[in-house]
Amino acid sequence: MSDAESIPLTDSIAGVQAMLTRHDYVADRNLATTVFLALKMGKPLFLEGEAGVGKTEIAKVLASALGRELVRLQCYEGLDIAQAAYEWNVARQLLEIRQSEARGEKIAENSLYSEKFLLERPLLKALKSGSGGGSSGGKKVLLIDELDRADEPFEAFLLEILSDFQITIPELGTIKAEEPPIVIITSNRTREIHDAVKRRCLYFWVDYPNAQRELEIVARKLPGVSEHLSQQIVSFVQALRRRDLFKLPGIAETIDWTRALTALDCLALDPETINSTLGTLLKYQDDIAKVQGSEAAAILNEVNRELEKARVGAIGK
Repeated sequence: MSDAESIPLTDSIAGVQAMLTRHDYVADRNLATTVFLALKMGKPLFLEGEAGVGKTEIAKVLASALGRELVRLQCYEGLDIAQAAYEWNVARQLLEIRQSEARGEKIAENSLYSEKFLLERPLLKALKSGSGGGSSGGKKVLLIDELDRADEPFEAFLLEILSDFQITIPELGTIKAEEPPIVIITSNRTREIHDAVKRRCLYFWVDYPNAQRELEIVARKLPGVSEHLSQQIVSFVQALRRRDLFKLPGIAETIDWTRALTALDCLALDPETINSTLGTLLKYQDDIAKVQGSEAAAILNEVNRELEKARVGAIGK
């Protein structure tokens, strides 16, 4: 795409990785490779993974890093073309008819279906990018967020956009993007997305980060937190993800928990503080009940033993 050609940092996988890191998104090489290819090939990027692992954040970072406007379509059950793409301004059309009648003029029906009566929703707004001014001017990043929340028939409407970066409006014709937006689609996999959508995209599964990467994320998002507390937090969250919980904590929850502990002036984890703040980290009562008390204390003891073992090993070297 044009941005990939005009901005040197997107000319290589390492450049993309550095660009994301500079905007506080810590991506591994596999993700950076997929983002690089999406930019270079001009193809939509389909990101799937658990909630809170940073899928949406990628679109925000790309918009910021590349100086593009972020256009976000938040999907939900019942979403249709009128909310997602466009609808006709019926009130303005009726006003035009009444004004014409008052002047004694007959209005042509096709004149009521011109762009001045068209209300742009996110999909159409993202396609109408270019160097021109106005609310639709400028290059875009289109984020179609949580597509799995929308009804399956809605996916069929997206196929024309994902294949040809265009929308066909029966009364008006086809509107094609002069400068295709960067398209990011996310899914929490609450249901399977149709293969026809995935075939038009580059696919990447965004997984939970390993401990080293999560530590780096915490350090970048919350640089004032002590190294010891950060290590305890990340190790505790990593241990939770190995438990049989209904909803494992994502990166977003790790950051929220770290902020909460910092607000409490916590210097080191202790069982009482963990028990009183678990609602920041876990979002289901059954999970909280399963971890609270002796289980939390056991996990913390395990974490402290591992950190002490690592500290002694580092001194030995």
